[in-house]
Order: sequence, then C-alpha cells, then structure tokens
Amino acid sequence: MTDAIVSCRGVSKIFGSGELAVHALREVDLDILSGDFATLAGPSGSGKTTLLNMIGALDTPSSGHVVIDGQDLGSLSKAQLSDLRLNKVGFVFQAYNLIPVLSARENIEFVLELHGLERDERRQRATDILREVGLEGMEDRRPAQLSGGQQQRVAVARALVSRPRIVLADEPTANLDSKTTEELVRLMYRLNREMGTTFVIGTHDPRVMEHSKRHIELLDGRIASDERTG
Repeated sequence: MTDAIVSCRGVSKIFGSGELAVHALREVDLDILSGDFATLAGPSGSGKTTLLNMIGALDTPSSGHVVIDGQDLGSLSKAQLSDLRLNKVGFVFQAYNLIPVLSARENIEFVLELHGLERDERRQRATDILREVGLEGMEDRRPAQLSGGQQQRVAVARALVSRPRIVLADEPTANLDSKTTEELVRLMYRLNREMGTTFVIGTHDPRVMEHSKRHIELLDGRIASDERTG
C-alpha cells in the first residue's frame, strides 16, 4: 500500500529456545497508514510491546520483514537503524524517561541537538511544542517539579518535536489518574488531527481505546481483530 508508513509481513519473534522458547509474535501482517490513530490492545503477554519494538526498530524479528517509510529494516546497519529511529520515529514510554537534571525545555532541546540544530532554533522549537502541549510557563521546571501528567506531556512534546513520521506510545497512561489520562489522550488525538502525526498506542486502557480511529487486538502473538472506528 503506497500510504503505509509501516508494513509488517510474516513477522515472528521467539525468545529463548527449545522447551523454553516463547513465541511472542506469530507471523504478523500489518500496515500502519499515514494519519492513523491506532490502539494496540490485548492481555498481558499478547505481544503488544514486542510488536511496538519491531515497528520502532528497537528489536529485530526472528523471521519476516518490517518496512518503515520504504526501508526494509533487515537491510540496514546499526548506524542506519539509529538514524531511522532518530529521524522517523518518536517514542513515548510508560515511565516518561525524562532526564532528571534537565528542564522540560532542555529535555526537548537534547533531541534537537542530536539532529544538529543550532541553539536558537532548538530553543524556539522546544518552546513552541511545549506551548502546543499546554505547558507554556513551565519550560524551566525539572521533571521532579512537574506532575506525572505534565511529565508525560513533556514526553509527548519530545516525541513530536523532531516531526517524526510516526509516534509509538507504550502504555502512556498507566501511571496517570482518570482526569489526566483523558487530558493526555485528547491532546494526542488533537495533535494527530492538526499535525497529521501517526500514532500507535499500546494500551490496556478503555479510555484510550474510546478515542482511537483504529483498534488492533492481539492475542497469543497474533492479530485477532483489526477494526477502523473513525
């Protein structure tokens, strides 16, 4: 499909060997399209995080192929994979993964520094994206001075600031209360609509699923259902 940002074909992942082998993914075929706001759901052990790691080039399949933006990951060197993750994929993790000694703005600027941007442009883009996620006036606060929801907003801003083709979020609301979860999901949905950024969100949370335009269910390492809802 020409508008597929990610294509998985026959993707399997086995951890361990022999009697101890765990089949985390079993011959998964999946296309993620430009503009998707998709949730990836399923019980613990269904393969959600493993599939996100494949899509994000954080791990390699035991068999099958993953293509991101036209590039077959199996044909890329470690350096090329690193460049692809830096330039085309944004990540949002359950644990925020912010650098504690840096301010909100500095956490975001750090990513832009890896892209080689000059200081003034880094500062402006970091300031702009923090305003987009509702954190204007909190640019100089360190993570410990922010609530969990505010830290996750910084993480979303960091994932988006380099303008990636796709953002992958693994249980981004797991540590948040109901009100903050609703605010964060509405934020990501708005950014999907306004910026056209593609999101794939691994989640158990029905409040996240309510907003998805596409719901993918995993069971025992296989796609059990794939439905578009909007």
